[in-house]
Order: sequence, then C-alpha cells, then structure tokens
Amino acid sequence: MTIQSGKPETRDLEQEMLMREVDEAVRNDTVGTAFKKYGVTAGIVLALGLASFAGYLYWHSSQEASLEEQSEQLVLAIDELDAGNLSVADEELAALSADGSPGAMASANMLRAAIALEQDRPQDAVAFYDRVANNADAPPPMRDAATVRSVAIQFDDMEPQAVIDRLGPLAVADSDWFGSAGELVAMAYLAQGREDQAGPLLVQIAKDEDVPQSLRARTRQLAGLLGFDAVEDVEETLAEMRGDDAEQAQGAAQ
Repeated sequence: MTIQSGKPETRDLEQEMLMREVDEAVRNDTVGTAFKKYGVTAGIVLALGLASFAGYLYWHSSQEASLEEQSEQLVLAIDELDAGNLSVADEELAALSADGSPGAMASANMLRAAIALEQDRPQDAVAFYDRVANNADAPPPMRDAATVRSVAIQFDDMEPQAVIDRLGPLAVADSDWFGSAGELVAMAYLAQGREDQAGPLLVQIAKDEDVPQSLRARTRQLAGLLGFDAVEDVEETLAEMRGDDAEQAQGAAQ
C-alpha cells in the first residue's frame, strides 16, 4: 500500500520520511525482538497483546474440570516455548488449534501465529490469526487482537478500503484497540488521499491518554504535518517529549 498526499505542500521530503517511519512503526513486527530480549514466553505474550492475553486468562480461569486436559496441553506447549523448542510447541498446539473448546482453539491459534512470525512465516501467521478473528465463538478480546495483528502483517498487500472496512469497528475511542487500529485506519485514509479523514483520527489518538505514549507522539507529529493541531497543553507535550528523550538516552547508555 502506497501512502499518497493530495496536498502539494505536504509532499516534501520531511513528510515522506516521517510517513515511512510511521508506516514502519505501525507494521513492523516486534515479536522477534521480544523473543531475543525477554525470552520466548514474553515474546508470545507480546504477540497476543494485552487484551487478548487477558481474554486467555479469563478463559483459563473459568473452564470446567472437563476441559482440564486442554489446559494441560496449552501448559505443555508453553513449556516447550520456554525451552526454545518452537517446532515441538507448534506440534503440541496443532490438534488443539483445530479441535478444542473455543477458548482453547483461540489460544492455540494465537500461539501458533506468534511461532509462525518468529519462524518468518507471515502468511501462516495470518491464517492462524484469521481463524481466531473469524470464529464467532472465540473470546471477543482475542478476536479483536487477532484482527489487528492479521491486518498489520498484510497491510502492504491490502487495499486501503479493505483495511478501513476491517478495522473501522475497532478504530473508535471506546475500543481497547483504538490506538493500534486507528493508526492503521489513518494510514489507509492517507493512501486514499483522504487527509480530511486521517487528520482528525490522528488527533483523536494523540489526545487519548489511554493510548501508549510512543503512539501518541507519532500520531501527534503526523497530524501536525497534515495541518491538524493535536497539542492541547504545550508544557505537558514538551514534558512528554523530554521524557521520551530521557528514556532513549538511558536505553542507549545500557
């Protein structure tokens, strides 16, 4: 998907570089980094996303005793992940991902998607995520997480309107996925040359205190380049920017 601008004044090199940076940040998968830095289980949790992982925990804690065997299968697979045995874990999860309770199937497919990404098999990951996203019986938080992850992986190959249609219901302020889904939808609007739609959405994300600070900073900057002011409190924004600079400096020193 190519991002285009309908206004001549926004076609300068600075905007092109920023859009490329934002586009990369939106679509770049960070699972591999988490695997290397924090270990396999942490990488899997990142791949699931906080909302989907919460959905998994809810499912796990609310199952009847008759589903204990499926729970044990998941635990065994996660043990293999902890040991770095991705292929073995994938085999453990295969049967459960195709034939289990709705919660178990969703958890298994999300885990298999994360494994596929770590093994550089993005199309397989999309297929696993879509199994969850398209399963009406799966826990809603996991369906939403799977939808966002699936679109993020294949963003470049999707038509902008397809991105908007699929993520539009999640790109609203009361959604747990407002930031991630909204940013992708805004990028799709830009690809259509609809800056009048992208700008206000970016501003809304930038002003939402529940959205991660790094995402708010990106959307605030891009909104500004498009001519939309996302700064409500100048002093607070400067303080946030100084905080980001300090964190980056600390990270570089470690």
